[in-house]
Amino acid sequence: MSANLRRCVITGAPGAGKSTLLAEIAHAGIATYPEVARAILKSPGGMEMRAERPLEFAMAMLEAEYYAWNAAEGALAFYDRGFPDIAGFLDVEGLTIPSALDRVCRELRYTGPVFRARPWREIYTPDDERIQNWEEAVESDAAVSAAWKRYRYDLIDLPLTDPQDRAAFVLDMIKAGGTGA
Repeated sequence: MSANLRRCVITGAPGAGKSTLLAEIAHAGIATYPEVARAILKSPGGMEMRAERPLEFAMAMLEAEYYAWNAAEGALAFYDRGFPDIAGFLDVEGLTIPSALDRVCRELRYTGPVFRARPWREIYTPDDERIQNWEEAVESDAAVSAAWKRYRYDLIDLPLTDPQDRAAFVLDMIKAGGTGA
């Protein structure tokens, strides 16, 4: 891992275009790391774990995010969500943040920027892993945004535009030196 690695995050509402944006950023040759929750949900028993054992699901996300954190190398990496997103998930579930997660959120700091894909009704579509209805997606965004702010990050709202223009916005912010951290 490079000591000068800049870790950026795309966070925000479910179904607001985060993964699509990350695909555009990857086309620019920048390292990207997919949303760990989706991989867990697609694995055998993943949906049941989320529904029946949300704390266990959160800890599985923490382990996978930690792995992605340690796998990053080079000068720049983008993550589809990050450690504070897990805290936001637990807030929505009404569960206490485990000390291990709180410690990671405080000690393993993203260098930014942290971009927020706010709720965007026109593109929101549930799927096999995105099971929230519109109201739940908005609630999730509020909780996740609050968690990032609680851990002292500034969020930069993404424009509601096509993926190519969003990617240009993000890459321009990176070139301009915006941190959001």
